[in-house]
Amino acid sequence: MAKTIEQVISDLADREAIRELPVKYCDCVWRNDVTGIVDLFTDNGAFITKGRKREHRAEGRDALLKLYGGLTAGDMTPRPYIHNHVVDLKGGGQATGRCYVEIRDAKKNFQWAGSGFYEDEYVKLGECWKFKSRSFRAAHMKQMPRASE
Repeated sequence: MAKTIEQVISDLADREAIRELPVKYCDCVWRNDVTGIVDLFTDNGAFITKGRKREHRAEGRDALLKLYGGLTAGDMTPRPYIHNHVVDLKGGGQATGRCYVEIRDAKKNFQWAGSGFYEDEYVKLGECWKFKSRSFRAAHMKQMPRASE
């Protein structure tokens, strides 16, 4: 069955709002806007890092504030660049997506630090899309940004 023009417009608006999330995320990382990053997640949202035979999970607003608050405390200041964002609308205010990231280190004259991808779950709260979960998988990293313990 063909979609109505209203359904097409609604899907396009949702897809665009979802595509803005990773862009806003990177902008907040660049500006060290920790609260801005965390506000992109649901209150019980999770960020999961997978790589180097380990998994780290920060879930909930307090854990996310702690994680992102320590992001620039180590030897690396990450500057992410997002590429190739794929979005799959699931209906009912649910969606998933994947985008690829190149990371450069501002402390080292923006040298290439690594690459990987994010696997995201999105949820629509009212008229606003948020990250329900964001999993980062390193493809290759010279070093991982150190988060607060």
